Amino acid sequence: MPEEANGHVLVIDDDADIRASLDSLFRSADLRVTTFGDPSEFLESQLPPSPCCLVLDVRLRATDGLDFQKYLMESGANIPVIIITGHGDIPMTVKGMKAGAIDFLAKPFTEEAMLRAVSDALSASLRYAGEQKKLSETKLLYTSLSPREKEIMALVASGLMNKQIAGDLGLSLITVKIHRANVMKKMAAQSLADLVRLADLLDVRDHAITRYSTRK
Repeated sequence: MPEEANGHVLVIDDDADIRASLDSLFRSADLRVTTFGDPSEFLESQLPPSPCCLVLDVRLRATDGLDFQKYLMESGANIPVIIITGHGDIPMTVKGMKAGAIDFLAKPFTEEAMLRAVSDALSASLRYAGEQKKLSETKLLYTSLSPREKEIMALVASGLMNKQIAGDLGLSLITVKIHRANVMKKMAAQSLADLVRLADLLDVRDHAITRYSTRK
């Protein structure tokens, strides 16, 4: 199986020996590997497609690893991060996990532990890619709705009945039913529960809670 099919591991560590060791380990597991001596080198590169993950040494000479992890999250680089720390560095580890790291390994770690952590991180990367694909597809479907259909979708997903929606919008009951059927068809929703999940994914129902008088 080609390396690309299994995933791509990125490593940031200022210790050349550790970089070489991890490079050898990951390649032996048929994974693609790119190593960096500091975060600036990483930022100059292009993030590979999923599945990919980052193995990050928390204590770097050039910068603090946790600060860099935070920067990645805030910049929208949604890549699973595995933190490697010194033995007994528990407070920093806890801080890293709270900041969103998927796992941490204390030095010295075993090859089995590292490969297991990377396997979990690559699986998380695939899940995220799938979620992003679903979101993109859902957004595309949503653009096919008319303004009125979008309005009714938000109200339906917020729990209002057809009769309530008709009263709120000044429409006949049959008109609301037609719009609702069109929404279900265009959004490829098989049930009301499906439509609610899609509305939550798009974050389009919360605003309906305070907009209409029936919410009082």
